[in-house]
Amino acid sequence: MFNPFKQLTRPHLHNLAEAKSVVGWEQFCLRMENAKLYHVHELSKFLDSGIYRFENSNTVFIDPVRVLNRSYTRFRVSPSAYYCRFFETNVCSNPKKRKRKQKKTHMLNERELAADQRHQEVKPLLLIAHEALLAAIDLLNFVGKLNGDFGSSMKCGVEESFIELGRVWQAPMYEITLNFNQCSVIDQFREPRVLPLFNNLVANETGDDVEAEILDRTYILPRESCFFMGSFKLQHFLFLLKSDMKYPTLPNRYFLSLPIKQLTHSEGALVALWMTNREKLRDFVEKELFPTWGVKYVATIYWLKVKLDGSLISDLDLFHHRPYEYLLLGYCSGVVASSEHNSTLQAVKGNQVIISIPGDYSRKPPIRELLLEHVPGPKTARCIELFAREMTAGWCSWGNEPLHFQESRYFLGD
Repeated sequence: MFNPFKQLTRPHLHNLAEAKSVVGWEQFCLRMENAKLYHVHELSKFLDSGIYRFENSNTVFIDPVRVLNRSYTRFRVSPSAYYCRFFETNVCSNPKKRKRKQKKTHMLNERELAADQRHQEVKPLLLIAHEALLAAIDLLNFVGKLNGDFGSSMKCGVEESFIELGRVWQAPMYEITLNFNQCSVIDQFREPRVLPLFNNLVANETGDDVEAEILDRTYILPRESCFFMGSFKLQHFLFLLKSDMKYPTLPNRYFLSLPIKQLTHSEGALVALWMTNREKLRDFVEKELFPTWGVKYVATIYWLKVKLDGSLISDLDLFHHRPYEYLLLGYCSGVVASSEHNSTLQAVKGNQVIISIPGDYSRKPPIRELLLEHVPGPKTARCIELFAREMTAGWCSWGNEPLHFQESRYFLGD
């Protein structure tokens, strides 16, 4: 590598000002070289982990496909299926597509003014995070190629609606068949296992992926995962709740009755709540929901959504469709006052920004790994996601659609 400083010897430095200039240039080049080395190192780590951490920043970029594929042993998530919203070539090619009528401007009400003020406060943080992404040219070049599949995906078709399936009178009779991989499991799991589909805890206790069959359709269950489709209570789990107003949801008052304290580990739990940009919901969470649950708010993480080229999915100031969402974090105290497990607990940093390309509608980025370092209690945390639409290795998924993304998006890996 060419080193310009080898050309600068003492005879060339005629005065102190020139010496200072050379020293400043040397420091600048050294910083640039260190930054380049850091970028190369992070990009190498990103190819394995799916997580890129920007230098001296609270911003990370996530490739959900790479993160999710770490949960599987034999199967892989299909990138084109996960990012299908952005890989379609005919999205805007219909010449007959009607143009949206431009809405007339109106005076903002009290809640809208509060929401806009909150947006103005976080806007500089999001702009800095986005600029960091745009400056990472090598990362962006890689991101632009995320639509490449590495194998043949499983058969696709009309997805089963487990919401509708669970409402019919035959629901208690529906069954799921777990077909274990004969080459990688112990004797007790060699035979297929048939279990009730609804109101039953269905678990893959092995360290390998399991193919499950429901009504002649195949689903993939990641290692050491379980799901429950129905109403139930579980003790001693971390709690992860999603609230999304685009889909059928419970009235706010029903969330007040969720048994958070019963779900909390004896040494405490980290509570993470996805939020849209509705000020009414934010006000409800801060003033009613968290206090009722016994949760102390500690930080907010922002999810900034971008396209393949790194541009935002919508204008940052678009009032009713901001290109970001909130993740509110808080702690629920346990019955144990102190623990050796909590002595190494890392404090949650506020104003973190997570950047990723969105998947299907309502699908959130897999940020569980980023949360686990802040979870109190045993480091092998027992975790649960309520209202889940996906299964994750090592987690329990509860809801009426935990298998929603487990079908027709996978191919056999190496």
